[in-house]
Amino acid sequence: METKSENGNFLFLPLLADDYDRAEKGVGSDRVISTGETSFLKTTFHGLNALSGVGILSTPYALSSGGWLSIILLLFIACTTFYTSLLIKRCMDFDPTITSYPDIGDRAFGTSGRILVSVFMNLELYMVATGFLIIAGDNIHSLLPDVNFEFWGLEVGGKQSFVIIVALVILPTVLLKNMSILAYVSASAVLATLVIIGSIFWAATYDGIDFHKSGLLVNWGGIPLSFSLYAFCYCAHPVFPTLYTSMKKPKHFSKVMLLCFMFSTVTYASIAVLGYSMFGSDVESQITLNLQTEKFSSRLGIYTTLINPIAKYALMMTPIINRFEEHLQYCCNKKSLSYLTRTILVISSVIVALTIPFFGYLMSLVGAFLSVTTSILLPCSCYLKITGTHRKLNFELVIIGFTIVIGIIIFVTGTYTSMADIIRHM
Repeated sequence: METKSENGNFLFLPLLADDYDRAEKGVGSDRVISTGETSFLKTTFHGLNALSGVGILSTPYALSSGGWLSIILLLFIACTTFYTSLLIKRCMDFDPTITSYPDIGDRAFGTSGRILVSVFMNLELYMVATGFLIIAGDNIHSLLPDVNFEFWGLEVGGKQSFVIIVALVILPTVLLKNMSILAYVSASAVLATLVIIGSIFWAATYDGIDFHKSGLLVNWGGIPLSFSLYAFCYCAHPVFPTLYTSMKKPKHFSKVMLLCFMFSTVTYASIAVLGYSMFGSDVESQITLNLQTEKFSSRLGIYTTLINPIAKYALMMTPIINRFEEHLQYCCNKKSLSYLTRTILVISSVIVALTIPFFGYLMSLVGAFLSVTTSILLPCSCYLKITGTHRKLNFELVIIGFTIVIGIIIFVTGTYTSMADIIRHM
């Protein structure tokens, strides 16, 4: 994605964290000005990179929780979030001064709307980064199940020790000011998705696992969890305004979104069906934890899974760090406070990861509480307020009203179920 600063220098911002950061600041502010030079292909790549995240690891678990028919929920969430991405575009078309997601909240509900959008954006980033630590700890532990470590005289078990070690490895990347190298590494999300699918398919076809599990047709008790995990897969909406304003031909944005959502949905559904057919109700919250670690294909899938969390952690934290550092710009020890802030954020996320080491339940909570809000409820509510559609009864109002009702149901039931599961397993 290309942007231009006021002094005329071009910058290349290749990844999601930069987009989130610009999304919160506002691309059209005096800090960054969009040039609209990004091609259709590059915008599609950015959209795919934003949508192709760690959610793919949990789709088999989501399908296992709800049964085979819950795949319909994935398609429903995909269609709904695709529609809300178009509502974001319409909000920006209605008022050309809107250049970021918080701008949409501000235009609809004033300062409180901007604050609400920013809070949910940053919370989502923080929880996803915390999920990265859990993923890394779980998958390294699957490769080295008998390894334990001692820290300052205290013996720490496998998963917990690997979370701490991964955090220590990641900490220097968080302290870096220049993230360009990590950005290019984490831009491989689309390729990583295909490698993971290929590894799982190979494991089933050639490594003796096979597709032998029939599974349940439907499990009503697991529907809220399924809905929430599917919602987590489509949580890239805060990036979409940045993608739209950066396009050379914004009129093609709808086609970009259609391609991105179609590709992502096919990959999510494929991995869900593969995983559930292979392991049935025994599938783990991360499909890679079911793989046979002595097989090369399984190790390739696990190693591929580890690359993006480790590379993306710092990028996810960068927008949050920038918000804090904006309040430190007038301090005399700005550099020291910056390093301290970054270190405290990493430590806090480690504490959360160790306290709530349940990836499936934690991401379900993120999906129900944060993703549903940023990807469904806020786009619909802001669109109704900005365009004035709520003032007259028509087919569009009925559709949006239905979408909001469904979003609220997922928000309430998913959040309650996730919290109950987390508390029960702590």
